Amino acid sequence: MPDDWDSDERLLADLADALRERRAVPESFVTAAKAAFTWHAVDAELAELAPAAPAGTRAGGGGHRSLTFTAGGLTVSVELTPDALLGQLVPPSAATVELCGPDGVVASTAADEVGWFTLRPAPRGLFRLRVRTGTGPDVHTEWTRA
Repeated sequence: MPDDWDSDERLLADLADALRERRAVPESFVTAAKAAFTWHAVDAELAELAPAAPAGTRAGGGGHRSLTFTAGGLTVSVELTPDALLGQLVPPSAATVELCGPDGVVASTAADEVGWFTLRPAPRGLFRLRVRTGTGPDVHTEWTRA
């Protein structure tokens, strides 16, 4: 009987270990969940990557990359350079533009009256922009990898 007891205890311990491992959440899932939660403003508009050369992107020389996002009547055009993100809002308007990473806002700047803005340093990895014009709902770009 003691042998049966030992094997039952061993079996229960093995099952408990298996359940603990099954419940462990991969770090990439946690990061993605946090990033999804940061977009909790349901009245914000999502700016989608515009279909341009290929899929809204254009690679330039010297590590430059252009992206165009659209939402409703707003277009957010950006150029990623090795040291900055340069952008313009069309139609032009003064706004606050925030560079967001999976952990929240990384940098913030003001777009001028003609819609130009610069964010430094350039984003690394996964990022999105939040545009706050103050005259309508915030606009969030799609998550994009730098």
